[in-house]
Amino acid sequence: MAVDRKRIGRGALAGAVAAAVWAAQQPLDKRLLGAELDDVRLLGRLLRAGRLEYPVGLAAHVANGAAFGAAYSRFGGALGALPPAARGPAAALAEHLASWPATRLVEPALTRSPRAFALATWRHLLFGAVLGELERRWNEPEGEPQPIDPLVAASNGHGAAEHLVPTTPA
Repeated sequence: MAVDRKRIGRGALAGAVAAAVWAAQQPLDKRLLGAELDDVRLLGRLLRAGRLEYPVGLAAHVANGAAFGAAYSRFGGALGALPPAARGPAAALAEHLASWPATRLVEPALTRSPRAFALATWRHLLFGAVLGELERRWNEPEGEPQPIDPLVAASNGHGAAEHLVPTTPA
C-alpha cells in the first residue's frame, strides 16, 4: 500500500491544531471542574523544569498531537465501521485509556483522582473531535470533476448572457 505523504501531512496538521485547541481551553475546564491537572505543564516539567516549563510543554504537546494526527490519518481507516464523526473521538479515547496507567509513573496521585480522569477523558474527546473533523475535511477524497453546462456558466462565471433577459415575448 502506497503512503500518501500529503494526506499524512494534513493529518499531522489536524493533530497539531487539535492539541493547540486542547491547550487553549485547559484554563476553562480546570476552572469548571475544579481540578488542577495541566497536561502542558506536566509534560513541560518532565522535559524541562523551571522557567521554560510551559513553552517546552506546549511545543511537546503540539508535536505529540501532530504525531497522533499523522498516525490517525495513516491508519484511521481501520475505524471505518464507525460513523465519521465518531472515529476521531474513538481513537483519542482508546489512546487515553491505554496510556492512563502510565500516569502513575509521572504523577502517582493523579491515577487515584476521579476528577483528573474525567478531565483527561474530556480533553481526549475534544482533541479527537477536532482531529477527526479537520482530518476528514482536509483529506476528503476528491471526486471526479463534473462537466459544466456551457449555457449555464459562461467563461466569466456568472452564467450566459442569453439567460439574463428573456428573448421571447411573454
